[in-house]
Amino acid sequence: MHIAEGVLRPEILTVGWALGASVLCYSLATLKNEEIPKAAACSALFFLASFIHIPVGITSVHLILNGIIGALLGFRAFAAIGVALIMQALLFGFGGLSVYGVNLCILATPSLLGWLFISLIPKEARKNPEALIWKKRIVWFLIGFFPVLFGVIALSGVLALNGEGFLEAAKFALIAHLPIALIEGIITLCALIYIERVNPKLAAL
Repeated sequence: MHIAEGVLRPEILTVGWALGASVLCYSLATLKNEEIPKAAACSALFFLASFIHIPVGITSVHLILNGIIGALLGFRAFAAIGVALIMQALLFGFGGLSVYGVNLCILATPSLLGWLFISLIPKEARKNPEALIWKKRIVWFLIGFFPVLFGVIALSGVLALNGEGFLEAAKFALIAHLPIALIEGIITLCALIYIERVNPKLAAL
């Protein structure tokens, strides 16, 4: 879901950098020492998930897993995803430095939906792994599905704002990522089921 260098207009890049850098700095500044290991693990998860990507025009299709990262880290997801994006841009040329702010906003902002969906799980279900099991499973699927869906909607919106010549690319990017959203929902569900079994306290979030 990275947007490549040399695609967006300067004004869009400027706004993306202003928003992305501001939120990233706040997220890093408020990151507590005890949260660093979990944030580092989530950053590595994001880095590896999107390592194998399929180029689709001016963007790419790959796993993102920003929903589960948001569920585990909340607002600190910006720090985890931000570090991973920098590493990808510098080491492998995914995205790029000029478009870094836009890519950060597109990928990290929807991760907060994972944090939001956790509030839909009743407290008794969080404390007891067997309570309201099907409602938890549905919410866990949505944690993976909706952040990707909203992220690709944001991606398509940015491309559309870039000019009429990018409307077809915006539509194609949206269609191409719909299967990824479904796959991410299933992967996130399976991952949280596993986490609940090995570390119920972490799964309770």
